[in-house]
Amino acid sequence: MATMNLRGMDVDALLSLRAEIDKKLSEKRSELEKQLSRLGLESNSGGHAPKFRGPGGETWAGRGARPRWLTALVKEGHKIEEFAINKLSAARKGPAAKKSRRKRK
Repeated sequence: MATMNLRGMDVDALLSLRAEIDKKLSEKRSELEKQLSRLGLESNSGGHAPKFRGPGGETWAGRGARPRWLTALVKEGHKIEEFAINKLSAARKGPAAKKSRRKRK
């Protein structure tokens, strides 16, 4: 990769360079989002990826209050692990996998 002397560039050249960089980063982001969508994942722009998916396609990230669709299914006798998107990580979690909390001073 060629090195540039930014100190020697005038303001217009720096702004032009920044515009080129923004364009290239935007293209890369678009490319990565397409790859993620092909893999069945979504980009949540700072949100949390869903960890649970309901029979109707509903999703829940496992944070905050449990959604009504999941509460209803659990009351019917289903286990929450049945709806885990990544079954392997859900299987590893359990009482033994919880981290102990340290007391703060």
